[in-house]
Amino acid sequence: MQLHHGNEAGSASIGGSAPQQLTGKLFFWAITSALAGFLFGFDTVVISGAEQTIQKLWGLSAGMHGLALGAALYGTVLGSLLGGWPTDRLGRRATLQWIGVLYILSALGCALANDVTTFIVARFIGGVGIGISTIVAPLYISEIAPPALRGRLAGMFQFNIVFGIVVAFASNAALAGTGEQAWRWMLGVAALPSVLYTLFCLVLPESPRWLLARKGDRAGALAVLRLIQPQCSEAELQAQADAIASASAISVQSSSGFWSWRLRKPIALAFLVAFFNQLSGINAILYFAPRIFELTGLGAKAAMLQSVGIGITNLVFTFAGLWLIDRLGRRSLLYIGSVGYIVSLGLCAWAFQTGHFSIVPACIFAFIAAHAVGQGAVIWVLISEIFPSRYRAQGQTLGSATHWVFAALLTTVFPQMVEWSGANQQPTQASWIFLFFCLMMVLQLLWVRLSVPETKGVALEQIQRQLGID
Repeated sequence: MQLHHGNEAGSASIGGSAPQQLTGKLFFWAITSALAGFLFGFDTVVISGAEQTIQKLWGLSAGMHGLALGAALYGTVLGSLLGGWPTDRLGRRATLQWIGVLYILSALGCALANDVTTFIVARFIGGVGIGISTIVAPLYISEIAPPALRGRLAGMFQFNIVFGIVVAFASNAALAGTGEQAWRWMLGVAALPSVLYTLFCLVLPESPRWLLARKGDRAGALAVLRLIQPQCSEAELQAQADAIASASAISVQSSSGFWSWRLRKPIALAFLVAFFNQLSGINAILYFAPRIFELTGLGAKAAMLQSVGIGITNLVFTFAGLWLIDRLGRRSLLYIGSVGYIVSLGLCAWAFQTGHFSIVPACIFAFIAAHAVGQGAVIWVLISEIFPSRYRAQGQTLGSATHWVFAALLTTVFPQMVEWSGANQQPTQASWIFLFFCLMMVLQLLWVRLSVPETKGVALEQIQRQLGID
């Protein structure tokens, strides 16, 4: 399924006919909103350096320890379900600012916590911020970016998630030897980038599409469009505003709402791209990498070092995906990622089944590379592109909530999958787990072939038309 673009009426949106340039202001706005992803990645992983100390400090049972560690994930699910409301009602900019406040409260609350209840509440607050960030940050970048730059700019959110993970590992390593209170510093240091992010958000302009679609503020939207594209003539800017307003008016005139037959294609795309993202097994491999490596016979220390290699591989290939997304396109990267998934997971299954454990680490690294170039680079960009302006926040909510619900389920079920397969006693039985993930990626490849559009370089309003939404 291809979305063609050219000099059609729909291309009179942001970046329609004038040369599309990445100005300093546009880059600053995009990287600032993408920093929400950095805080997301940092907050998600930083707990790994403190969790054992926390369990001993407060004498936590296994159940309570799991609850304390999972609090952020539960908050993420809630944030992803509710985040569309402030994104639509308060605006993209205000929502981005409030995310920063939630991150600050979470970092300080965790660092200063004197009991597990306070700690759980603080982690939950941070999780809510993470969930909302996966809705508003990619959406905001998508709405301010010219079509030819949209993939790279919106993809910076994913890159910053991965970068935040790597920085969290490095920060934990640097602070590990600072004494008995090292765990507090590990968690509290997140307040510094959170404060900087919140201050940077104060100078962000509001999305011109939100101003037109939600506030009817044409003058305000034109002012932002002039900042985004100073090279455009006034007539071109007026034409862009007309195209955005026209697409929004069509959405308003429809009485069917979000859950409608009219939006069936973007709804299916948003759900399935998030569903397949998690059914690749990515969270299981990221969260339980040391355990997987230990099944191959590696010692605990060697397994941990291999896990660090996963973080570096993820960062390098996420950068590659960011560079390729506006060159090859979203659909092409999903093809590449799907084939990479199938080959790497298939080889993992074969290696475990036949006892060729020595190749498992290389297969896992190949899997991470395939994810970073494919699904990891594409998911947040694609979801942010395929819905009309009036329903974009709800569409992002659907995709984000699907992602986090299946992430929570997979993370919860994976240890049981290992136990049910008998892999703890007989490592060769782990082959069935990797075979399951491999078969799911075969289904993803078929879905990409039959249903996924190419949105590279296509104006948002033109995507809306060519998906048959108007």
